[in-house]
Amino acid sequence: MTDRQIVLDTETTGLEPKQGHRIIEIGCLELKNRRPTGNNFWQYLNPDREIDAGAIEVHGITNEFLADKQRFADIAEKLLEYLRGAELIIHNAAFDVGFIDAEFAKLDGDWPALAEICEITDTVAMARKKHPGQRASLDALCKRYEVDNSQRELHGALLDAQLLADVYLLMTGGQSGLDLSIAQQTNAAGEVDRLFAKAESRPLRVSVSDAERAAHEARVAAIAKASGATLNWV
Repeated sequence: MTDRQIVLDTETTGLEPKQGHRIIEIGCLELKNRRPTGNNFWQYLNPDREIDAGAIEVHGITNEFLADKQRFADIAEKLLEYLRGAELIIHNAAFDVGFIDAEFAKLDGDWPALAEICEITDTVAMARKKHPGQRASLDALCKRYEVDNSQRELHGALLDAQLLADVYLLMTGGQSGLDLSIAQQTNAAGEVDRLFAKAESRPLRVSVSDAERAAHEARVAAIAKASGATLNWV
């Protein structure tokens, strides 16, 4: 299993690539050893087709905004090399993977499917297994894991990737849940490592109240009386 994970999200012109819909935004956030590196990939794309009105209501991206942006063909090689060999963390992976594979299939040449070069983890399936019978939308998981999504008035690929990264790390038991920027998270992780290294050189000290100490001593005395022996581990 790779120690490099990429949390990925896309925005599209519509719901179905078989109907000619295209990717208009792709956002990727890189994790190494479960920590954000800041080596992210974010690109708006000109789809050379109209965006469905319903899709604009979801993400707010218009054809006018995309008119001067690059095409998928312009970024395909760079994207492929960025993704190659990573574990992709995607919410409802079939949707995004289907669109990305469809974009590569439109290009000249021999391009691999994502599943051939990456391990793919679907956080919707993961959430349904972990929380059966509960809602598995990104907003619902943000609420469950107390991830601040107050800035998510509209969908956005990089914003959603950042939220999903927080949810994924919390859902898999390895994130503090602090609401920090990517740079702050990286710096904070380094500071935590420094403090743990410093702490390892000191004995562990436990603070107890007088009442707790008295209760402990009474319990030890009761055990000693019942056993008729002197206790040497107190």
